Amino acid sequence: MSDPITFDDFAKVDIRVGRVTHAEPYPEARKPAIKLWVDFGPEIGTRKSSAQLTKHYTPETLIGKTVIGVVNFPPRQIGKFMSEALILGMPDDEDQPVLLSPDFDVPLGGRLY
Repeated sequence: MSDPITFDDFAKVDIRVGRVTHAEPYPEARKPAIKLWVDFGPEIGTRKSSAQLTKHYTPETLIGKTVIGVVNFPPRQIGKFMSEALILGMPDDEDQPVLLSPDFDVPLGGRLY
């Protein structure tokens, strides 16, 4: 378990809902990955992300998928690709990511609270 944080610490993390609008393989990555373009609604816009999702997903199955992501981390260079959001998932029993997604339709850009 991690060290305890305050609610104010948690509130600094801007976690939003978005929809994957474009996805493509990222064969140049050190570990197998997929490049994602995610629409986080009119306030945030589209952000790019590189995610190691190749066990459970293909680029084609990700198009249109609703995902959850952190949008206020600074951009990070992943090889030749600039990642602008961290898409969230939970590990399966083989420690491979499974994406988090709301059960019902929610407006794009909605903030986790």
